[in-house]
Amino acid sequence: MRDLYQRLALSPNATPQALQSAIEACQHNALKQDADAVLMLPERRDAYDSVHATVSDIGRLRSRLGLTHAAHWQGSVANDFSLPPDNAISRHDELVDRVSHAVTLYNRWRRFRGTWLFIATFGIGACAGLAAGVALCMRLWAA
Repeated sequence: MRDLYQRLALSPNATPQALQSAIEACQHNALKQDADAVLMLPERRDAYDSVHATVSDIGRLRSRLGLTHAAHWQGSVANDFSLPPDNAISRHDELVDRVSHAVTLYNRWRRFRGTWLFIATFGIGACAGLAAGVALCMRLWAA
């Protein structure tokens, strides 16, 4: 299926007047006939727009998956709805990375939990003992 809007350099929201002028300016006879037969009749244009939206969504999905046509298809009609590969990280991959990081931190905490608990208990006890000792010394000094 050809992307008639792309081939005529129009947006899918183009007015009938813009469509008519683009079709008249088209140099390719077969494209001109197809566009005139499909886009100039409102019921056919509505059906084409529905299919166009679906095929465009498939093209975006292929792009997100990194799928493109081979070099020999690049200039043909089969490539009308293809987009360059999208190398951005997907939302799913981002969430998997964040959960993996959280699991790694949790596993580290579990591994050192006993050690850290001992250090924290010893530190708190030492500070409490030091504070009690200082308070006792201050009381004896004041007396």
